[in-house]
Amino acid sequence: MKVRFALRSLLQSHMIFYFLSVLFCVRILYAQETQNKSSQKPLDKPIAEAPKTPAQIELLETRIRFEADGSSRKDVHARVRINSELGARQFGRLNFDYHRTFEQIEIPLVRLTHSSGGTADILPKAISDQPNPAVVDAPAYHDVRRKTVRILGMAPGDTLEYRVITTLLHAPLAPDFHLSHSFSQGGVVTDEFFELDFPASRQIQLYINPAAPATTVEKSGQGDSARNVYRWRRNASAANSSPSHDSESADSDVVLTTFASWQQLVTRLAKFFTPDNPGALEIAAKVSALMRDAAPNADAKPDPDAKIEAIYNFVSQKIRTVDLPPGATGFRTRPAIEILTSGYATPEDKFVLFSALLNSVVVPRAGFVASPTKESSAFARPSVFDHLVTEVRTPSVSRFVDLNIQVAPYGMIPSQFRGRRVLMVDPDAQGVWRAVPQGLPFPAKQQVRIGAMLAADGKLTAKVHYVLRGDNELLLRVAFFQTPQEKWKNLAQLLAISDGFRGEAGNVSASDPSSTKQPFTLDYEITVPKFVDWSKRPVRIPALLPQVGLPDPPTKSATVNTPSSIDLGTPLEVETYATLEIPAGTTARAPTGTSVERDYATFTSKYGVLEGAPPSRNLTLTATRRIRFLLREVPAERAADYNAFVRAIQNDEAQDFTLERSDTPAAPTAPKKATATEKRTPNPN
Repeated sequence: MKVRFALRSLLQSHMIFYFLSVLFCVRILYAQETQNKSSQKPLDKPIAEAPKTPAQIELLETRIRFEADGSSRKDVHARVRINSELGARQFGRLNFDYHRTFEQIEIPLVRLTHSSGGTADILPKAISDQPNPAVVDAPAYHDVRRKTVRILGMAPGDTLEYRVITTLLHAPLAPDFHLSHSFSQGGVVTDEFFELDFPASRQIQLYINPAAPATTVEKSGQGDSARNVYRWRRNASAANSSPSHDSESADSDVVLTTFASWQQLVTRLAKFFTPDNPGALEIAAKVSALMRDAAPNADAKPDPDAKIEAIYNFVSQKIRTVDLPPGATGFRTRPAIEILTSGYATPEDKFVLFSALLNSVVVPRAGFVASPTKESSAFARPSVFDHLVTEVRTPSVSRFVDLNIQVAPYGMIPSQFRGRRVLMVDPDAQGVWRAVPQGLPFPAKQQVRIGAMLAADGKLTAKVHYVLRGDNELLLRVAFFQTPQEKWKNLAQLLAISDGFRGEAGNVSASDPSSTKQPFTLDYEITVPKFVDWSKRPVRIPALLPQVGLPDPPTKSATVNTPSSIDLGTPLEVETYATLEIPAGTTARAPTGTSVERDYATFTSKYGVLEGAPPSRNLTLTATRRIRFLLREVPAERAADYNAFVRAIQNDEAQDFTLERSDTPAAPTAPKKATATEKRTPNPN
């Protein structure tokens, strides 16, 4: 952990989206298989990786055949044994995503064999074909589909068998094709067969993990009909005994691509990202309106960066993001005027509109963030793309922006994409690859102010106020933006728990998540009925502050075997301050503050007891902690020093305030139990 109250560790460890989906029940990124994922397993139905799985895939056969014109056919046959009710739920609905303009899905076989011996074939009426859930409210993208097979009556001990055929015709990037495949690990698949068949006439780049060599290689035919066929046969024991991947080169076991270079791929993609002319008048009118808003004074003219920011705010916030992964539409884009009129767009289409609106100011460049593997630099193919960002350049500054989050401040890129390699879609650029800057467009700061009161009956009431700028600001902006206001209390409750605050949250208010020029603010109240038990003497209570957390120091074995630097994340200043008014007749002693300074971070704390104003003169406890992360990492050779820094902070947090009340009787002492002798001795009186 780093700064627990603001969930810093989740952000800095690149888990912001996972955290939002699990903890805040907010979905940012829509998970979908790309067209060339080679194992056709049910989407959104993960299988536990434990040895005793809820469902065991006894057989998984995948055959992929590419043609010289870029078309392909993928045939997947699977047999699954259901081991538990959880497995029955996992495979009770099979989902297969596709794009109907250039893909076809056939499901010729779905058969359920019951443990009792009966067999049932799933009828075609049990198969539905609907728009992908991410595009239900976006008719322009209803070609992005999902076929779903409902399987009723499945129970532990049953066996499910299905076959799925995916045909790809007239793909937008044809005649080029590409593929990535990883073999199953952890014993989930008992027997796996994979066949890759492609024309020998095409120039390809092929990578095969040395730890997973092909079982057989076959060449057939001559001339244009010549073909290469690679086959793999793997069982669970072989999968467990060999490394999953060659970490020095790839995160996939098999990689194939016909793109000779990244520059070639960029040239192919660039044609999809050039704004068209239809609707030029409407586009110009929208730009004029945005410029008037950016410079209300008719005599004033906004500078280029102000113009870009005004257009960015409009496209980012007013055009709803249809959350599809890169390439889900085959990289095909819509006309800018159609995007503007509809009010919604995929990340690719948001760039097209942004570019059209900016046409009179600058020419932006789209950039696809690539997966952080060595494989992504060696084999050109779009399946490594994770996210779309945009670069804008003015005479004075160059910055990256993210149009997709909708509430991201201008110039802010989510932490999990900063520092990553990005492929710029600009065929005229000398350097195709760029790096997303590590920094933020403003200093990252966080403040927490807590004003609390402790009643004579032990009840605590506290008001908590947050002011955030930086990565955690974006986390909370997205959470509150995507959550109905009537459910904000649930978000505040989760945040209070993560801060270590007990009690029930209420009276929640937050600043407008779309007001990105100012820090995000949040207020809520916490009530704890039995915060202290006055019958105990003395009463010890911690400072009412969110605990500071830091990345764990490396273990001794890790330090010896694989020394690595300690990641502190984006430089950040955090200040927390709390006051607690205690009831009359109570005395208090404060702990001693701490001060620790390093070149990578500093920490200070102060604690005190203040006498209140007449007539009550109630005492008020005060506590302040401030930590500043100055560097992004601590060198591995300074692990011992960092460990001492962490211990100093932990020792500080372990200190308590001590309270005593003069008007509270001590807790009654339990009567002493009579011994056997005492019970037999008569009372002389």
